[in-house]
Amino acid sequence: MPTSVMKYAILKLKDQLEFVEMPATHMYQLTALNGRLHKEIEKLTARNVPELPVVIAECDNLEPVGTAYPVTGGLDYINKLEASFASIQESAYPLVSLLTEIRALQAQLEQWYEEYEEDRQ
Repeated sequence: MPTSVMKYAILKLKDQLEFVEMPATHMYQLTALNGRLHKEIEKLTARNVPELPVVIAECDNLEPVGTAYPVTGGLDYINKLEASFASIQESAYPLVSLLTEIRALQAQLEQWYEEYEEDRQ
């Protein structure tokens, strides 16, 4: 994919890095969602709250050297994030609002990728 269409988020969890490829038009939403989830995750009381990486940087181009840190597609990342938050057994915090935000970005990405594939054909 042309680099002008995509941006990359560099996420960090402890000493692990993860690279997420996002449509450039949606990168700010991933960064904002990540910030919101970090702000709210402390309020969750469930035992199975997932660990959440922090977005530490965004960039327009990314050329990984080697295979130690693969690039995850934006929709794949959001699908994984949605599944991890959907599995939380929370009773004291309105988790639905966080899931709604995740699912809204998920739906936007699904539509973006569908339109992108149609344009390429």
